[in-house]
Amino acid sequence: MASEDISQLADSLAKTQVGGGELSFKGWGKKLNTAEAAAEIIKQIEEFEGLQALRLEGNTIGVEAAQAIAKCLANKKDLENCHWSDMFTGRLRSEIPPALISLGDAVKNAGAQLKLLDLSDNAFGPDGVSSFETLLKSQACYSLRELRLNNCGMGTGGGKILAAALSECHSKSRALGRPLALKVFIAGRNRLENEGAIALADAFKSIGTLEEVHMPQNGINHEGITALAKAFTDNRRLRVINLNDNTFSEEGAIAMAETLRTLQNIEYINFGDCLVRSKGAQAIAEAVESGLCKLKELNLSFGEIKKDAAIAVAEAVKHKSLLEKIDLNGTCVCVVFVWGARVCVLTPGVIGGFLIITIPVNPQLDASIFMASPSADKLRNLGPKGIQLIVQQVIVVVTSLIVRFPSVPIVDALLQKAFNSSDFQHDIFITALLVYMGLLKSEEKIKAIGNLMEPLMVLNHVVQQTYFPRNLFPILLAFLEKPSHVFENCISAQRCLLQTIQEL
Repeated sequence: MASEDISQLADSLAKTQVGGGELSFKGWGKKLNTAEAAAEIIKQIEEFEGLQALRLEGNTIGVEAAQAIAKCLANKKDLENCHWSDMFTGRLRSEIPPALISLGDAVKNAGAQLKLLDLSDNAFGPDGVSSFETLLKSQACYSLRELRLNNCGMGTGGGKILAAALSECHSKSRALGRPLALKVFIAGRNRLENEGAIALADAFKSIGTLEEVHMPQNGINHEGITALAKAFTDNRRLRVINLNDNTFSEEGAIAMAETLRTLQNIEYINFGDCLVRSKGAQAIAEAVESGLCKLKELNLSFGEIKKDAAIAVAEAVKHKSLLEKIDLNGTCVCVVFVWGARVCVLTPGVIGGFLIITIPVNPQLDASIFMASPSADKLRNLGPKGIQLIVQQVIVVVTSLIVRFPSVPIVDALLQKAFNSSDFQHDIFITALLVYMGLLKSEEKIKAIGNLMEPLMVLNHVVQQTYFPRNLFPILLAFLEKPSHVFENCISAQRCLLQTIQEL
């Protein structure tokens, strides 16, 4: 064997990862046309005892190579997780179905019980869905928990085939006393449109165990959205709904809002770019306010929502103690959320005003108590996000020092290091800065500095530095341009800072 061949083999082996029953060839970047080209992969699969997960992502596999790999999978009955995304780059569309049929038949013949099947980023179209339809209907998929088919170009035809296969899988498995209990369904960017969505909704209604549904960018209109909404009412464990970049319109949004009232486990809602419009946003706001105590994230960005509806949404999440993020970007109001002046989310759309919503901080999540008097018990009480909360509190303390003891060398040293750190959160910094300057009210009794002359002069220097994020300029401008008594003794410094920012 030539030295370059040995080197190439060594590199390939180095990329192979083995552990926890998983054999990974992810990212090898190999073009496997023949059985000979796939020989090394085949050898490792054959020699791997108790294979539970096989990762083939990032390689391109031809028909002959797929058939050869399938032969060695035929006795791998422990296989549970098939990570087979991005496997056919550069292949003719006609090559993909026979390759998938070979691999699917091998899994069935082995008597495997799959938990995860990921075929994302394989542009196989409706024909490709037909090629693994038999696998989905078989006993190998009665145990399936996650099905990932993102960016596969299924179209409405493929969506219907997929829906029928899932429905048959559920009915057959239920007849055996172990019904399909699918938890995660991912099928974004597939051009499913209304017909595909309605067909899948029927399958979802039968299954009833879904916890996550991701179907963004599918050209679904209100008819399909309404069908999905009705199906979701029969999936009470739903935690995540991602329908980003479909077209709800008011009718679809209202139907989805009615469904949300019945889903008390929801944590993440992504209806961004969905044209929910103001009536739809109002309906969703009412649903959120009436329940959804576990809500962590709500995205209604760029939905043609007017000011009153945006405010209704903001008010609706006011008492959601677990809320981490709300996105109302693209509305006519900039909403400032202040979690006890410690955490904020700023969503500047077309800035026509600022709405300030104060959300009380759970005392158990108050990092300032720990910082004031650290102890092991207090650290434990901060919960799983303790480190993040401590970092947030440090940012507030640093910002306080900048305002109360303005000194260009000190501020430069602190902020240059801070903004270069991946842990430094810009939203917390800008909120704390505005609070300590007296430009933003806080529920906590934080005493703003009396004279802003020196802080404004230092800030004038800071905004000109390369480390200072330009995306904070619109927020600073919005507050600096608003009439406020805090500028009475420092009008010249205020105007100077405004001019500097406007010129940058």
